[in-house]
Amino acid sequence: MSRDIKYDEIRDAVQTLAAIAAYNLPQDVIIGLHKALACETAEAAKEALRGILKNAEIAARGEYPLCQDTGTAVVFVQIGQEVRIKGGLLADAITDGVRRAYKVSYLRKSMVAFPYSSRLNTKDNTPVIIHTELVGGDKINLRFMAKGGGSENNTRLIMLNPSDGREGIIKSVSQTVRQAGGSPCPPLVIGIGIGGNAESAIIMSKKALLRPVGEQATNLEDAALEKDILHEVNQTKVGPLGFGGETSAMAVHILSSPCHMASLPLGISLGCHSARHAEVVL
Repeated sequence: MSRDIKYDEIRDAVQTLAAIAAYNLPQDVIIGLHKALACETAEAAKEALRGILKNAEIAARGEYPLCQDTGTAVVFVQIGQEVRIKGGLLADAITDGVRRAYKVSYLRKSMVAFPYSSRLNTKDNTPVIIHTELVGGDKINLRFMAKGGGSENNTRLIMLNPSDGREGIIKSVSQTVRQAGGSPCPPLVIGIGIGGNAESAIIMSKKALLRPVGEQATNLEDAALEKDILHEVNQTKVGPLGFGGETSAMAVHILSSPCHMASLPLGISLGCHSARHAEVVL
């Protein structure tokens, strides 16, 4: 039996999610930062983490953006096949919600049109990057992510040879973190997509960023690889904000999928310490 969900309900939900994400670090991220602070021995690293936590406290208390870079708006949508949207298109409702949020909540508009020429600001932080998945049921799950430019610029797609295997993946992620240094604003949450093809590996790596910090993959092989990558990444000693230290990343989250026998696609998405995301089910 079908269920109607109104355009306005989706629009208002996205507007609320965008504001929540801009002002409030999720509790799992706060816990991860406190764990990092407890593990650090270098004073510069400790001071950086104290500053990050203080910033989060001030932002939530006063409804101030966690960072001046309020990000590209990325929305992952799971829509039940029994849902009918009344009053407009799904993509338009999501876009309208982002447009309203970035205006009403005074969030920086960072999106530019004509990207390789005039780079004119679109003035409302649209278009939105929308990933839609059709699922069973009569509900819509909306997951909003504000993805900052510093971390996004260090995204990598590496088409490994199958023979590179597990060690090739660990080496590639570690090198990516080392080369990025402080630019993606560590301590990081690292999303990794393994398998599929080029585009699905990157999408999986983005989606993996939405998992609560430190929640391991349900696949035991992936969970073991997450642990080994996290250990190797933290051996880089990049540390909080690039000042050196024990915690270059708080967590590594992997999503994997079957792939072609001749390929081993690897998507790497670095998420900054300001891991801004929020979720609602309609």
